[in-house]
Amino acid sequence: MLRNIISASVLILVAVSFTIAQQTPPEGGTPKPFNVPANESYQLDNSMYVTLIPYGKIPKVTVRLMIQAGNVNESENQVWLADLTGNLLKEGTTSRNAEQIAQEAASMGGSVDISTGLDQSTVNGDVLSEFAPDIIALIGDIVRNPLFPESELARLKRDMVRNLSIQKSQPQAVANEKFAEVLYGDHPYGRIFPTEEMVNGYTVDEIKQFYAENISAARSHLYVSGKFNTDQVKKAIKNAFNSWPKGKEAEMLPAKPRSERAVYLIDRVDAKQSTIRMGLPVIDPSDPDYIKLQVTNSLLGGSLASRITSNIREDKGYTYSPRSSVTSRFRNAYWVQSADVTTDVTGASLREIMKEINLLQAEPPANDELKGIENYMAGIFVLRNSSRGGIISQLNYVDLHDLDEAYLKEYVDRVHAVTPEDVKNMTQKYIDDDKMIIVVAGDVKTIRQQVKEFGKVYETLK
Repeated sequence: MLRNIISASVLILVAVSFTIAQQTPPEGGTPKPFNVPANESYQLDNSMYVTLIPYGKIPKVTVRLMIQAGNVNESENQVWLADLTGNLLKEGTTSRNAEQIAQEAASMGGSVDISTGLDQSTVNGDVLSEFAPDIIALIGDIVRNPLFPESELARLKRDMVRNLSIQKSQPQAVANEKFAEVLYGDHPYGRIFPTEEMVNGYTVDEIKQFYAENISAARSHLYVSGKFNTDQVKKAIKNAFNSWPKGKEAEMLPAKPRSERAVYLIDRVDAKQSTIRMGLPVIDPSDPDYIKLQVTNSLLGGSLASRITSNIREDKGYTYSPRSSVTSRFRNAYWVQSADVTTDVTGASLREIMKEINLLQAEPPANDELKGIENYMAGIFVLRNSSRGGIISQLNYVDLHDLDEAYLKEYVDRVHAVTPEDVKNMTQKYIDDDKMIIVVAGDVKTIRQQVKEFGKVYETLK
């Protein structure tokens, strides 16, 4: 009897567990629209832009200076010179050394960071609200009165060479390098890495010249986001920046990316994995189709629930973390699918990726599948913009691409307005597999035959 009772109980528990497991989770609500916080923008006498964004209740403030200068302003013999200039900016001013800068920022409850990108360079400070005027003054001193101490140059170059060596040893980095080279040619966007000799040859005079030609008020936009006293902040900005020389206007060099159906192999002898990059130029954020293309990308390969991820990760087990993206530059963008796959399924992985592209070109997705992707995108967008830094990043994105705030206000609604037929049309129009650049870093002797069907093959030694 006891045994029968236990058996019956177990069966009931199993049945209940199965029922619970089979229950469909409640459908998520539609994400709320993103409302751009009230903000004020103006220009100083020297043409520098300022945007003030009162935001949040936490007594913190983020001050970020965006400068229209970066790797795009380097010549073919100056790769990473912009990065070295930014690194040397951190080493002190005519009135403060690097240690004093760090200590002052720390005493304000925060830090100051400098970073260099392709189109823009950034000086960012995040501190307690009461120190907003002080961090503005500190950032002003850093960019206006750099010391560029020659005593620190050798150390910085050694660090840069070490970083270069590490990156060049990674298959993802060398695949990115080849993809950019094929896509952008001799444009600065196509030059990812310098040579060791190039880095070692840089001088303080070259850094000072790069600074003089590219870092100025006319190329700069200061954003202040968080809780702060507006009058005090405006006064601090005027004191720190109003007498900064206007300098040269930004000269953005337009890129003319190209694409052709071809395979570029980078030999990594006996590698157990192949690193894949495949993509082509697409429209930039100023195009009316851009948001539709972003939705299409998320459904195709740009999210964990995407089709390519479900295929080559979940179903086939070829890779752990495939991902596609639409990456924007100034006035251009490209779509790229990335994956690290087991060597013996390199060709099969490419075949499955192409299959998913072709399927979406031929048939629109189901409405439920698309709505799930749209809810995901809208939710991520709102979440990404729920911080001081996130708000600045979005406003700067709008400024860089000459959009207006309506782009941000309407983003969620425009995502939800994308239809299954739109996705099909975007795939047909922009993700043209006949023009796809394919780069594979892996064991060439093993993958050579696997990739022959995908286009003319070019081989490169590591």
